[in-house]
Amino acid sequence: MWKKLKRSAQGAHVPHRKNTSDQATRQLPLPEKIVLPMQQHIGAPCTPCVKKGDDVFVGTVVGKAGGFVSADIHSGVSGKVASIDTVLMPNGARVQAVVITPDGKQTKDPSIQPPVVTDAKSLAEAARACGLVGLGGAGFPTAVKLSPKDVSAIDTLVINGAECEPYITADNREFIECADTVMEGIAAVKEHLNIAKVIIGIERNKPEAIDLMFNLTKDDPAYTVKPLPSVYPQGAEKVLIETCTGREVPRGGLPADAGVIVMNVTTVSTLGKFLKTGMPLTTKRLTVDGSAASEPQNVEVIIGTPISFVLSNCGVKDEAKVLMGGPMMGTSVSDEEMPVLKQNNAILAFTEKDAHIPAPGACIRCGRCIAACPMGLSPVEIAGAYKKGDVDELNALMVDLCIACGTCSFVCPAKRPVTQTMNLAKLAQRKGGKK
Repeated sequence: MWKKLKRSAQGAHVPHRKNTSDQATRQLPLPEKIVLPMQQHIGAPCTPCVKKGDDVFVGTVVGKAGGFVSADIHSGVSGKVASIDTVLMPNGARVQAVVITPDGKQTKDPSIQPPVVTDAKSLAEAARACGLVGLGGAGFPTAVKLSPKDVSAIDTLVINGAECEPYITADNREFIECADTVMEGIAAVKEHLNIAKVIIGIERNKPEAIDLMFNLTKDDPAYTVKPLPSVYPQGAEKVLIETCTGREVPRGGLPADAGVIVMNVTTVSTLGKFLKTGMPLTTKRLTVDGSAASEPQNVEVIIGTPISFVLSNCGVKDEAKVLMGGPMMGTSVSDEEMPVLKQNNAILAFTEKDAHIPAPGACIRCGRCIAACPMGLSPVEIAGAYKKGDVDELNALMVDLCIACGTCSFVCPAKRPVTQTMNLAKLAQRKGGKK
């Protein structure tokens, strides 16, 4: 199917800039308010289950999942619901949000207790009760991932510790600071889904995490710690599966179709924490870095904290551009009052010099985008088919396999918006296929 059978050999050698890899996580103080959008995951938005004036506690459910592919949202503070507002999300959608004023006491919800997990079904229910989603940035509800159609077909659990984006070290710190819950979460998934093999993939630029995981698993032959090439986008799910297992996910398929479940390290660690304490997902570790950050650091923040509060507490000033996530796939923040979401793993702030976008030149058909594409695609040909509006050609060129990793734009010497064109081509393909 693929033009290049070994996609893991492709990609880009982006600068690592892991400035905070050895910095322990610092807990930020309580903000004056938290704002909890009801859409912090792939799937149906939540419905607020509290109203203005209600008292809430740490761990109280404030948004109920809107369907099977959804995830509850919990308060990370004790206090009072100030309002139910509407907020503009980075993707342009307007969603409801629960605004809470903390009382400073951080009283836990009295209903919180560790779940009873005895099998695959109750493990998935625990993930659902935790409000857990893919914390590497994807935001896919974990309960759905732990409920494959044919669990007997799954023989491998791959833990994604690649963290291939520049700057971000949040997952690396999870390995180092929370190795116990990482292992407990992995063990629970392995046991209850009856998975025979675990592969922990970590890029080679994280030697401390590799050594730690190796020492913790060396006596169990079911576990393999696999050092990965430090080539972007090594952490992309399909690339990671091929690098770790040699298998390919079929076109239009899911990892389960290759006998694999992939979980981000912070996701599986959070599951381990929930199984011990019953405290749902209410906080998130963020890497705060970039040329406008005078004190790059890793911080633990309450989900819903305004980004402006995070920036002001981390020595950021004179920022011209702020990103949620990494510089390759992150989302530009247009309003710094936007709150931290579950799937955020970094806030990067850049000065005007680094935020400047160069003017694109003409395509010189050098083929670098083709050589670098981790999915073996031909962005040059796809751009031509998109310009002609040829949906059949877009299908033949398999534009739907594009993972929007940004590698093509990064390597383009003409600085053309190749990734944006690929996204438009994917949209044209989808719309054309519905006619």
